[in-house]
Amino acid sequence: MRPYQLGSRYAEQLDLAAEGQQVARSVAETCDETVHVAILEGTDVIYIAKVDSTHAVRMVSAAGRRLPAHCTSVGKMLLASLSAPELNSRIPDDADLIRMTPNSITDPAALREALVEIRARGIAVESRESNPDVSCVAAPVRDRTGQVVAALSISVPMIRWSEDRKVELEGLAAKGAAELSERLGYRSVG
Repeated sequence: MRPYQLGSRYAEQLDLAAEGQQVARSVAETCDETVHVAILEGTDVIYIAKVDSTHAVRMVSAAGRRLPAHCTSVGKMLLASLSAPELNSRIPDDADLIRMTPNSITDPAALREALVEIRARGIAVESRESNPDVSCVAAPVRDRTGQVVAALSISVPMIRWSEDRKVELEGLAAKGAAELSERLGYRSVG
C-alpha cells in the first residue's frame, strides 16, 4: 500500500506542475505579467511553474527557486491555509524570520495577524517584501479533497503597480487558481 500512496502523491505533483504551467501561461497571456505556481516545503516556497511577462521590465525568477514563505504572496497564502498547530510547528513564536527587504515581515506575531486577514479574504498581497521592486498577489489552489496544495501568483514591477491594477490582478489570480483547482479535481460547493 505504501508504494501506491507514494506513487499517487508523485503523480499528483507531476499533474500539479504540468497543469500549473498551462494555467500560468493562460493567466500570463491575459495580464502580461509574470505568473508563478508554488508549493510549500517547510517554511519555504518552491516555484514549480512559471511564465514570464513579455515586458522588458519584469520579475526575474525561475521554476525550482526556493524563497522564505513569509516574504512572498504565494507563501503567505500557503501558510494561511495551515491549521494553527501546523503553523506553530513551522513558525513558532520565537522564530527568527529572515528579512529580504525593509518591507519583509520578521515578527511571527505580525505574520500571524497578516495570515488571519489573508485567510478571511482568500487572497494574499505582498508589497516589496521579497524584492524591493516587485509586488505580488496570490490565490489558493486546491486538490480534489479541497486541501490547499499550491498557490498561484502574479508578480508586477512597481512601475506598473497601482491600487486599480492590484484589484484587477487579485481577480485574475483567483480565477486562475480556481481553474487550476478544477483541473486537479476540486469541485467547489455552492
